[in-house]
Amino acid sequence: MQKISAKIPKILSLFSGCGGMDLGFVQEGYKVVWANDNFHAACKTYRKNFGDHIFEGNIADVDFSKVPNCDIILGGFPCQDFSMIWKRGGIETDRGNLYKHFVRAVAAKMPKVFIAENVKGLLTVNKGMAIKQIVRDFQKVDGYGYRLYINLFNFAEYGVPQLRERVLIVGIRNDIPYVFKKPKPSHYPGSYVTAGEALKDVEQVAHNNEHLNIKDRTKMIISLIPEGGNFTDIPKDSPYYVKGMISHVYRRLHQDKPSTTIIAGGGGGTWGYHFEEPRPLTNRERARLFGFPDDFIFTGSIAEVRKQIGNAVPPTGVRAVAKELRRLFTGEYDKVHTEDLKPLSGDALRYVDFNQIQQLSLIQI
Repeated sequence: MQKISAKIPKILSLFSGCGGMDLGFVQEGYKVVWANDNFHAACKTYRKNFGDHIFEGNIADVDFSKVPNCDIILGGFPCQDFSMIWKRGGIETDRGNLYKHFVRAVAAKMPKVFIAENVKGLLTVNKGMAIKQIVRDFQKVDGYGYRLYINLFNFAEYGVPQLRERVLIVGIRNDIPYVFKKPKPSHYPGSYVTAGEALKDVEQVAHNNEHLNIKDRTKMIISLIPEGGNFTDIPKDSPYYVKGMISHVYRRLHQDKPSTTIIAGGGGGTWGYHFEEPRPLTNRERARLFGFPDDFIFTGSIAEVRKQIGNAVPPTGVRAVAKELRRLFTGEYDKVHTEDLKPLSGDALRYVDFNQIQQLSLIQI
């Protein structure tokens, strides 16, 4: 098993995208030594903001024995097949099975800790069997295994001006007597960072702030919707009435509330819309709603940058997790007997039906 003596924890980053999760950890004193993604525009953005340590290519082609050693592996394996918005295939699809390359990386490097991020739908897709299979694969990795802490985070509770729920699976190697404790929220309803606060003076930022050209009809549709509203606020007898299947359609921000979840793709009406002006959000405004600093510059077309931001982990939100995990690396935590620790815990387990745990013998709660 690898031994690393460096004082700064070293990160291996998978499914890195533009680097949202990486940024949060770097801001807390970690160092990314290797990263991977196959989206060209995102890799260009990553290089521009972090450096040349990202490998652009298919993760299936990576020989992890040849990449640098690390203390921690981060990654948000593709979530579209687990999303609660779109039709879900879960682990029965090729994209859903990409998590196995994350498992493969963990088995090859055996880091002290890993963090896997995904959507809330991961907990229920395939009738709950997807999360059970993922848990089992991480628990038994390389015959050594990891204790898993599965928690649901609403990043608005950690200073992100966006209501964004995501599952974080934190794995601690079984020989390490550290208990991961989910950080206490810094913000609560009534004290959330609002969209109005987040977008203050954003028009002064030069990069990634282009306005989309939209039709006059679209402007009229948006103008009929109050701030915080969506397509359902347009009267059905209006000539501007539109049908929508999801609440994101023509969703306008409310300046006194955090944004609802910003998505990465979708057709007309799903771009997210300004609370005051009848127009779609700019990418810089989207980036502000994720907590990206203004000097973080994205590359690519407007649609490509939208995709990068919408798929990102909010760096502001993940900093609390990075800060908590620093205790593992400094040794500033209460040591416990590893045999006394639960192999599986976390607040997200309330969403999972473990009545069939006998099928996955390593799972214990």
